[in-house]
Amino acid sequence: MTLLRRAFGACVLVCAFATPGSAQTPVELDGLVVTATPTPVELSTLGNHVTLIDGDALLARGIARVADALREVPGLSVARSGSFGGVTSVFFRGGESDYVQVLIDGVQVNQPGGAFDFSGLTTENVERIEIVRGPSSALHGSDAVAGVIQIVTRNGAGVDGFRASADLRGGSYGRRDGTLSASGTTGSASYAVSLSRTRTDGILAFNNDAENTVLSARTSIALGDDTRASVAARVSDRTFAFPTDFTGAVVDTNQFTFADETSLAVTLERKVGERLLLEAKVTRFATESGTDDRRDGPADTLGYWGSQSLDDYDRSALDVRGTWTLSEAWTATAGTEFERQEVRSFNASESQYGPSNGRSTNARSNRALFGHLSGALAGVDLNGGVRFEDNERFGSFTSWQLGASVPLAEGTRVRGVAGRAIKEPTFFETFAQGFALGNPDLRPETSTSWELGIEQSFAGDAIRVQATYFDQAFEDLIQYTFVPPVAGDPNYFNVAAADARGLELGAEASIAGVRVFADWTWLDTEVVDSGFDSGPGATFVNGAPLLRRPAGSGRIGASVRPIERLRVDAVVRRVGERDDRDFNAFPAAAVVLDAYTLLDFDLGVHVLDAVAGRPGLDLTLRVENATDADWVEVFGYRSPGRGIYLGGRLEWRGR
Repeated sequence: MTLLRRAFGACVLVCAFATPGSAQTPVELDGLVVTATPTPVELSTLGNHVTLIDGDALLARGIARVADALREVPGLSVARSGSFGGVTSVFFRGGESDYVQVLIDGVQVNQPGGAFDFSGLTTENVERIEIVRGPSSALHGSDAVAGVIQIVTRNGAGVDGFRASADLRGGSYGRRDGTLSASGTTGSASYAVSLSRTRTDGILAFNNDAENTVLSARTSIALGDDTRASVAARVSDRTFAFPTDFTGAVVDTNQFTFADETSLAVTLERKVGERLLLEAKVTRFATESGTDDRRDGPADTLGYWGSQSLDDYDRSALDVRGTWTLSEAWTATAGTEFERQEVRSFNASESQYGPSNGRSTNARSNRALFGHLSGALAGVDLNGGVRFEDNERFGSFTSWQLGASVPLAEGTRVRGVAGRAIKEPTFFETFAQGFALGNPDLRPETSTSWELGIEQSFAGDAIRVQATYFDQAFEDLIQYTFVPPVAGDPNYFNVAAADARGLELGAEASIAGVRVFADWTWLDTEVVDSGFDSGPGATFVNGAPLLRRPAGSGRIGASVRPIERLRVDAVVRRVGERDDRDFNAFPAAAVVLDAYTLLDFDLGVHVLDAVAGRPGLDLTLRVENATDADWVEVFGYRSPGRGIYLGGRLEWRGR
């Protein structure tokens, strides 16, 4: 299905809902968190360490990629393979990169087995990003091992009448960004739609451009006094040209990757009486992605000189739940979820030995029952949940979570959470044929985790400090072995284990229009069972830290408004040394990535207010890596130098 067809279908579905109905207005969720529990709750009631990122603040600072926003979040490590558009992974509190569940308006967009590439996520229509640390499989199922990141898009609920905007941005590395958006309320409905296109020539000398087109839309409508329906859709089409081989060497003139993605959520809510809320949600995420590497020229005749691959992922789910208001203090939720995952793969290669190709189609389904209880007892906020999974491949599993938030004194709060979570095997690990043989008897990877934190505020919340200690044990990690224990056995087994522990410290003060903040994360990871791996160049080495996770990282920054229409932000980030591997040789050699320090700053000017008959105008100047420092997130792949970007926004408002 092409991007145009998907975009048209999504827009028709969203616009069909955005029609007037009764006089009921959409519900606004300012100050509430929707990811950590089944129902929106105040941040202070949660036992988890949660970070909220405001979408308007990202636009004002000129931060166009979600991955760049996540680089400033304590406890997260981001690794991108070189230039803009390269595969971008997030490591959450030392966990594997596929231990982070990613949601867009409630739609899980991870590949089956947890993998997710953040390079395609942009910020143009983001209302907020919610980052919940800790095990969350009890609520969200597989892949929510170390945490959950949810992108909540705009829905127009806070807009009085109509609002439209046009954004343009350009600068270093041939960057050209453009966005058109509109949002508003009409009768009982709210809506928001955005179309954006970004392009960059990349940081390398040739074949390094990246393009991304995204259409995002969301609407909510009251169908009566007690019924509400909503639709959220996102369609993206991106390509990334890269001249590098698996070692980072610049050698290829026409190699590129592509991905077409569609996410859709349709939700129906109905209130029954004063205490019961029923909700049914249908979600679907589909992606067609692959690589294309044709012959570079007539002289390209040695070895394997051409290849193509295509993977078509489709995951659909139905979630039905009921929420009971048991009393003024307690709320209970119970529900069931049915999910279907399907993967179709194709690959072909051309070489001096002749052509070859392969294809496969595999599917699996999952059923779940879950329950959650939250409330307050003697001034202590409590929440807990349990989830029973029944997967047709790996059988049944139970995950759980318990959390508490305790006010000790004026401005002081202690919080904590513990739980168990799972990450299902990938389709390749389960079904692979050919050079590697999948294992249909694999179990999920598991974690048992806990955290304990304290928060203190002073001067009426003008100054806030927090500290969180966390501890995670990862077990049944799946590993590949070139030589199975028994000839003919699969190449994948649950054999490895690792631990991660750390401390997240943060402080923030807002005084006289000046906001200053600082945070630091100490992380200690250790392989406790290397499984089949051996030797210093192995991915898992007993007693050694996990790869690409810094032992220390942090930031310090300030936001200043010297005059009413001018804003200046500056952030200094420090990332410590990390272990990695050099794959130029076999076996791979152990290497250490140097620590680095980056300075980013941005300036925003509000030039004109939007009034009747005249648009408002805002200008932004953003400088990334202002000192032009050398830095590397993945060995062999250099990262961008100094980047200077100028942007402008025109905004129209009406009634």
